[in-house]
Amino acid sequence: MAQVVNVNFRMDADLKKNMEQACSELGMSMTTAFTIFAKKVSREKRIPFDVSVDPFYSESNMRYLKKIAQDIAQGRAHFAERELSEMEE
Repeated sequence: MAQVVNVNFRMDADLKKNMEQACSELGMSMTTAFTIFAKKVSREKRIPFDVSVDPFYSESNMRYLKKIAQDIAQGRAHFAERELSEMEE
């Protein structure tokens, strides 16, 4: 089994917080993300990929959806039934 070592480096506190949040949304730790990155760089000898979070789950969109859900729950949302042909226009 390969020997495991610690790698330490410095980064801006806000950047670390944002990366931890993004990694969490992707279902992984920062250690896992950096390990994936290191393996790909080692194998491909290049900066290898773009990992991104679905914008649907962005903080601003989640706030927007929660507001809509509150409006629906409190009877403030109004819905109109439409024919499919109206929606195509």
